[in-house]
Amino acid sequence: MSLSNQPFELPSFYVPWPARLNPNLEAARVHSKAWAYEMGILGAAEGSEDHGIWDERKFDAHDYALLCSYTHPDADESMLNLVTDWYVWVFFFDDHFLELYKRSQDMAGAKKYLNGLPAFMPVQPQETPPEPQNAVERGLVDLWARTIPNASQDWVIRFSESTINLLQESLWELANINQNRVANPIEYIEMRRKVGGAPWSANLVEHAVRAEIPPEIAPTRPIRVLKDTFSDGVHLRNDIFSYQREVEEEGENANCILVLERFLNIDTQRAANLTNDLLTSRMQQFENSFFTELPILFEEYGLNPEERFKTLLYAKGLQDWQSGGHEWHMKSSRYMNKGGGDSSTFSLFLGGPTGLGTSAANIGKLYNALGLGRFKSFTHIPYQPVGPVTLPKFYMPFSTSLSPHLNAARRHSKEWARQMGMLDSLPGIPEAVIWDDHKFDVADVALCGALIHPDASGPELNITACWLVWGTYADDYFPALYGHSRNMAGAKVFNARLSAFMPLDSSPIPEPTNPVERGLADLWSRTAGPMSANARRQFRRAIEDMTESWLWELANQIQNRIPDPIDYVEMRRKTFGSDLTMSLSRLAQGDEIPQEIYQTRSMRQLDNSAADFACLTNDIFSYQKEIEFEGELNNGVLVIQNFLNCDKFQAVEIVNNLMTTRALQFQHIVATELPVLFDDFNLDKNTREKLHRYVERLQQWMCGVLKWHIAVDRYKEFELCNSSPAQQLLRGPTGLGTSAARIRSVASYINSL
Repeated sequence: MSLSNQPFELPSFYVPWPARLNPNLEAARVHSKAWAYEMGILGAAEGSEDHGIWDERKFDAHDYALLCSYTHPDADESMLNLVTDWYVWVFFFDDHFLELYKRSQDMAGAKKYLNGLPAFMPVQPQETPPEPQNAVERGLVDLWARTIPNASQDWVIRFSESTINLLQESLWELANINQNRVANPIEYIEMRRKVGGAPWSANLVEHAVRAEIPPEIAPTRPIRVLKDTFSDGVHLRNDIFSYQREVEEEGENANCILVLERFLNIDTQRAANLTNDLLTSRMQQFENSFFTELPILFEEYGLNPEERFKTLLYAKGLQDWQSGGHEWHMKSSRYMNKGGGDSSTFSLFLGGPTGLGTSAANIGKLYNALGLGRFKSFTHIPYQPVGPVTLPKFYMPFSTSLSPHLNAARRHSKEWARQMGMLDSLPGIPEAVIWDDHKFDVADVALCGALIHPDASGPELNITACWLVWGTYADDYFPALYGHSRNMAGAKVFNARLSAFMPLDSSPIPEPTNPVERGLADLWSRTAGPMSANARRQFRRAIEDMTESWLWELANQIQNRIPDPIDYVEMRRKTFGSDLTMSLSRLAQGDEIPQEIYQTRSMRQLDNSAADFACLTNDIFSYQKEIEFEGELNNGVLVIQNFLNCDKFQAVEIVNNLMTTRALQFQHIVATELPVLFDDFNLDKNTREKLHRYVERLQQWMCGVLKWHIAVDRYKEFELCNSSPAQQLLRGPTGLGTSAARIRSVASYINSL
C-alpha cells in the first residue's frame, strides 16, 4: 500500500509513554499459531463456516503475538500466551462475523448466533457450556476454562458483561450498514466502546497484571474514566489506522473519521486530524483523572497500600496498552500505516522537511506529539463579555400541552420555597441572597413542570414543581457558596450529607441546616413513600448523581480547565439532573417498566438522546449567564469553541446540530428499534402501551424543556444585568478596603455549615 493511495496523511500522534516489548514474543507466536490450528481458526475443513476466513499468511501478517507483547510487556510466558489467544479469538470473531453476517446483512442469523454465545461463558463454575459448533465457540470455551479459575467472582461478572457487550453490539453496526446510516458523534463514541471491545481489553489488563481493582471502587467515576478514556483512545486510534480498510474496502460505516466527515461536512484529512485531536484529548483526560482524582479516591475509601498498588498497576497496564497498541498499528499489515513515521519527540526534531521555511511543519508535528494543545483548556479568562446568543432554529418534532393546574402549582411552589427558607438571605449576611421573590418569579420553574408533565393532577404537578424549584435553587446555591471560594472540602461535606435526607427505609434523618437540606427532606418524605423499593433506590441514585456531579464542575473551576468534550457530554446529563427531571414526568406512570427492557441498548440510547437534547438546549440559552456573569466554564458551547477553535456563532450552530441529530436519533429508535425490541421480548399489549406512554412522556419532556427556556426571562440579558446570585452573595460593604470584609462574611457563613 503506497502512501499516495492512502485517503489521508497520518497525523502526528500523542504517545506520552514509551512502548516496550515482552521478551516472550517468539514463544507467544509459536503457541498462538498452534492454538489457532487446534481451535479450527486456521486449517478449517473446506465447506465449513470457518474455512477461508483466515489462512496462515494472513495470521502471520497480522501478528497478534506482537500486539500482545507490546500491550502486555511485563506478562510472563504463560500469561502472554493466554492473552494472545484471547486477541486471536476476538479478531477472528470480528472477521468471522463480517464474512457470515455483515456482508450478507443477515440480521436474523446474526441475532441467533450472538444470542447463543453467552452460554459458552458460564459465570457460575458449576454451569456446563453447550457443545461448540464452530471455531469462535470452541475458542471461547477453551479460553473461558483457562481464565476463570484464577479470577475473583467480581471480575468474572465484569469481564462477562464486557465480553457480551462486545458480541451483542455487533448488531448495532450491522443495523446501520443495513440502513446505510452513519451515527451521530455522541452516539458513535458511546457505542464504539461496546462494539470495539476496549472495555473488554481493560478488564483483561486487570487479569494480565494480576491486579484486580478493589470491588468497592470499581463503579466510581475515577475508575470509570480511566477505563472509558483508555477505551476511547484505543478505538479512535484504530479508527485512524483502519479507515481505509473498513470504510473504503469493507463498506463499514462505524468509524469516527467518517462520522465527523458527515456531521461537520469536512474533508477526510480534516476529519482524521480532528479524530486525532479527540484521541489526544481523551489521553490527557486519562492523565488528569490519574493525577487529580485517584489520590482523592484512595483517601476517601481508605484503601490500604496493597489496594492502592494494585490500582496503580492497573493504570500502568492501561498506559502500556496504549503505547503498545500504537506501536503495533504502525507495524501490522492489517492497517494503513505508511508515512506514520516515529511520533517520538526526538525523531520529530531530527526528521521531517528541512530547509528554509520548513520549520513550521516540524513545529506543528511537535506541538501535536507533545500534546501542547492541553494548555489551551487552562487559559480561559472568566467573566469575559460575550453578549447574548442569537438563538438558532431548533428542530423540535414533538409537542406538549400546558397543564391547567399551572397557576396553582406556581402558588404552591412559591409558598413552599418560602417555608424552606429559599427566599431568605443567608444567616448572618442580610444582603446575601440566592433567590428573592423576583428571581423566583423570573425562573418560573412551575411552568417547566406544567410543560413536561401536562397530564399531571394538581397534587402531582405541585410535587413536580417543588422538585424543580429544589433542583434549580440547589444548582444556584452550590456554586455561590463553594464555586467562588474554591472550597472543595466544604462542598464534599455538603454533598455527603444530602443522602442522609433520602432514607431508603424509615431511618431517622439529621436536622437540616440550610434550605437545600430542608427542601430535600420534605420532598423525599412526600415522594418516596408510595414508590417500590427498587424505584426508590433509582430515584435516590438520580438525585445523588446530580449533586455529586457538581463536585466535578467545581474541580474544573478549581483547575480553570475547560472539560474534554466527551467527558463533558457524559457528565452534563448528571449536572443538568436529567435522570431526576425525566423521572418527574414518570412519577405518575404506575407500574414499573421491566428492568431487563429498560437496560437494553435501545432504551438507554432513547434516554440519553433525550437527555442530551435538553442539556444542550440549556447550554445555548445559559451561555451568556454562565460565561459572562457567573465565570463558569462548564458549558457545551464553550467546550466546542475550545476544542474546534471556533467562535461563539459557529459553536452555537454545532451544538444545535448535535441537538438535532440526537432528536433524529430518538425518532429513529422509536420507529425502527422499539418494534424489534417489543417482538424480541414478546411483550404483551399492556407492556407495549406502557412503553409507548413512556416514549410520549420523554417527547413531552424534550419539548417542554425547550419551550420553558424560550418563555422565561432567567437567561435574558436585561435580567442578567440586574444582578447574579454570585454577585449578591459577595455583595456587602463597598468601597476601598471592604473586599476583605465581604470575604470574611461569606467564609464565616460557609464555615458554620
